Amino acid sequence: MKSFIQKYEPDVMGSLSGFDRLVFRGTLRRLLYPGGMDYCLAFLGVLLKDFAQYVLQVTARLKEASLAAARGAGRPIQYLASSQVSKEALARKIAARDRLADGLICVLTCVEPCQTFEIHRHRESKRLLIRPHRSKCLHLYHYFLDPQFGFMSARLQTWFPLTIQVCLNGREWLAREGIAYQQRGNCFTWIEDPPRAQEIMERLLRTPWPAWLQEIAGQLNPIHAELFRDFDLRYYWSVHQSEWATDIMFKDPEKLAGIYPRFLRHGLTTFASPDVMRFLGRKISSTGNLPANFAGEVVSRLTKRPEGIRIKHWAGSNHIKLYDKEGANLRVETTINQTRDFKVLRRKEGDPQGEMAWRPLRKGVADLHRRAQVSEAANRRYLQALAQVQDTISLGALTEKLCRPAAWKGQRVRALNPYGPQDLALLQAVARGEFTINGFRNRDLVSLLYASDEGLTPAQKRRRSSAVTRQLRFLRAHGLIKKVPKTHRYHLTAIGSKAITAVLAALSASTDSLIKLAA
Repeated sequence: MKSFIQKYEPDVMGSLSGFDRLVFRGTLRRLLYPGGMDYCLAFLGVLLKDFAQYVLQVTARLKEASLAAARGAGRPIQYLASSQVSKEALARKIAARDRLADGLICVLTCVEPCQTFEIHRHRESKRLLIRPHRSKCLHLYHYFLDPQFGFMSARLQTWFPLTIQVCLNGREWLAREGIAYQQRGNCFTWIEDPPRAQEIMERLLRTPWPAWLQEIAGQLNPIHAELFRDFDLRYYWSVHQSEWATDIMFKDPEKLAGIYPRFLRHGLTTFASPDVMRFLGRKISSTGNLPANFAGEVVSRLTKRPEGIRIKHWAGSNHIKLYDKEGANLRVETTINQTRDFKVLRRKEGDPQGEMAWRPLRKGVADLHRRAQVSEAANRRYLQALAQVQDTISLGALTEKLCRPAAWKGQRVRALNPYGPQDLALLQAVARGEFTINGFRNRDLVSLLYASDEGLTPAQKRRRSSAVTRQLRFLRAHGLIKKVPKTHRYHLTAIGSKAITAVLAALSASTDSLIKLAA
């Protein structure tokens, strides 16, 4: 990362790394499997034949107790008929409407899928058995403005095994630590003292998570001890998902806009599957092949989102992505859903005096510090690779040859006019992000360059296709595209990618920025 910041040092005001989104999951581990649930019911004196009635009673008591605080404080309790409604957006709207500074915002209730249990009559033994069951039940979403973590949510499943999920954002933590900043969404576009902000973000890792999360669980389920009486049942806290973001804060959004297209193109055309695996900490053999024990899929994809254009690389269920956050920050973000791909130096679980060894990273909060380390290392490797993107070739040098006639199989081909309407539309079409991985076909360009073919005769459709064929030949003659062997698909060449990206970037740049470059 240092080499990246050094390269763009005149344009960068600072950087900030830390957890963005953190999703914790609280589980009553002894109730996660049928044997444990059966044992708990026996301890509490609940017969399997009474299980259905018992569960309904527990759910009713749990719901009433969980909603008591909201009713006492006069906060909204709202049922959502669809799980597709954005609960976070609704909660933020309520907080803004009521001008809340802290405390409970609202409780949103919704029926969603869940993993629970059912009673099954075993035909051979003629006995009742408890078994896992996929169903739907009511979930309670509590939204808070926490004094320490700001806007956050906690969800309680009202059916056994009473799983809890807590979601917070590390940037919200920093916003409450008394440092001057300017913020858009969960992105800081300006920070008074970036080094001090980084120190504050690192303090987040020293949070006593189990104690704090247990306090949240007590707010969601205040009758937990009453429900289980002397049965020793405590929540085990794990990290279901983590996002670790590194923001490079640019002084001028136009500077980032000028170089960002090169990063996107470089990421899509240069970063192969082994590179993505390497970014995410997997060892690659000297031959460059993927690890033999990797059974997942490596995918890269370009997406246009409201907060910016994003390139995302998946390696199994983990991924790393790059985007221009709010047009002001270059953000690299590593998301870890599955921890088994990483290692941590620790003793064997259950053996506190055992030998220290590199063992699989656990989802438990005990290994959260190591999760932060491997995520930061992934972001640094990605930025290090982006630092190699070269921009020393002038636009004139790239386009000089293209603006002269060329030859294709002994026939003269006219010069390219990159600023003419016809050629510009063609360049914009072949440079679309969705074609970078799989390439494009004649029919893809027809749909982009022409209006709908509804009502056209077969002969007219063939004439359109023939016209695009000539345009493809024209681009091949100038060395901008190449045909994929034994297919009808085409890809941009290396020079084509550079030249077209440069032309489109120049067209989108402001006059002032071009004058400054020429000065």
